[in-house]
Amino acid sequence: MKTMRNFILAPDSFKGTMSAVEVCAIMEAAILKQIPDAQIKSLPMADGGEGMVDSLLRICGGQRVCATVSGPYGAPIKTYYGLLPDGTAIIEMAVCSGLPLVGENKNPALTSTIGVGELILHAASSGVEHVILGIGGSATNDCGMGMASALGYRFLDKKGNEVEPVGQYMLDVERIVKPATLPGMSVTAACDVDNPLYGPQGAAYTFAPQKGADTDMVVFLDTGLKHMATIIERDLGVDVAHIPGAGAAGGLGAGIIAFLGGKMRSGIDLALDVAAFDNLLSNADLVFTGEGRMDLQSVHGKVPIGVANRAKKKGVPVIALCGSLGEGVEAVYDYGITAAFSAVRTPTDFTGIQATCHEDMRLLVDAVVRMLRMDSYRL
Repeated sequence: MKTMRNFILAPDSFKGTMSAVEVCAIMEAAILKQIPDAQIKSLPMADGGEGMVDSLLRICGGQRVCATVSGPYGAPIKTYYGLLPDGTAIIEMAVCSGLPLVGENKNPALTSTIGVGELILHAASSGVEHVILGIGGSATNDCGMGMASALGYRFLDKKGNEVEPVGQYMLDVERIVKPATLPGMSVTAACDVDNPLYGPQGAAYTFAPQKGADTDMVVFLDTGLKHMATIIERDLGVDVAHIPGAGAAGGLGAGIIAFLGGKMRSGIDLALDVAAFDNLLSNADLVFTGEGRMDLQSVHGKVPIGVANRAKKKGVPVIALCGSLGEGVEAVYDYGITAAFSAVRTPTDFTGIQATCHEDMRLLVDAVVRMLRMDSYRL
């Protein structure tokens, strides 16, 4: 029998409790306690949302670049993006237009992606020629109008007056004027959802309620997104209505395609490619992955499933160590997950989970590695 020695650690962040880097550190320490000579490759993952910059900088090297841009409601905020050694900029839209930035003041009709456009311009001014733009965790529903306005696009109403580029005024847009020049760079949007721009599965119906929208606002925003798709197709010649992922980040996915000529990619697939994950699998005995909560929704582009899909093709088992397991979690076994475990030890609220999450994960990894060391479970 083959004894385990080579591990890959590729978890997502556990939102609200632990970063992917912290999870990797806990996993590594627990493994080494049981298997001191283990060879471990830590790859803290992100699928386009929180932690993508830090994940890719840790994997590839590079540096943070600081910038001051407009926040969700226009006030200046100090933020950052990543710059990889090959000159690629890594931008998380959430650092300037994300839900955590608005606190209890949630209103997707009034929040803007203008800061995203300003970060793109900042990167362009430094000579960046390619941007990877993570579009998870937004507080917005403006179809990317804010981003586009920062890049020089003008949105006009019936009288030729400029429309404020926020979701509330999407229905007022009757003409889009393209700027004479745009930053000379390619943009790839890293996305973990495949929702269309509008409709029952679109940006407003699926995501706006968690951003503060009530039922009437959801309908209003959905109508605005549908209207924007019509104007974009007429004035820019781009059909964004039903592109998978166009509804990500309140329609920012559609905006990246229409206003920047960008393309959409699965965030986890992009991160795995950057990490040369397939090559690393050649020497791996086992992969540990995980996320805060694994359930039926996990099969739709989340980190553990992206990791498991790759590992399955190479015949490498994948164990998911998660904060909790929810309804429909058994579906993940069809996608390459070998086994899934929950770290939460006792019934508690989220505050209780936050207080014990690090120790809970340490104990879980320790227990799983002890089990795998048994002769009958050796790989």
